[in-house]
Amino acid sequence: MLEKIGMGEFRDHLAKYLTSTTPIAVTCQGQTVGYFLPARPEPSEAEIDGLKRAAERLDALLREQGLSEDALVREFRQLREGER
Repeated sequence: MLEKIGMGEFRDHLAKYLTSTTPIAVTCQGQTVGYFLPARPEPSEAEIDGLKRAAERLDALLREQGLSEDALVREFRQLREGER
């Protein structure tokens, strides 16, 4: 459910909403007059490097085990379906 807030609260707490990742509906006298959709921040260089290292490690583990990405995804889906 989309959070609804009044224009006054939106204005008074704008800094909080600018750093949020949650979309909100802005209302005036109970009627929605607009939506605030926060932009996602750009990932930092450290985050990108960390993701690259994780991907390289995953590739190495798959090679060591003789698995393909497709086989890993199939196994993941089978295990996930078993939990339901």
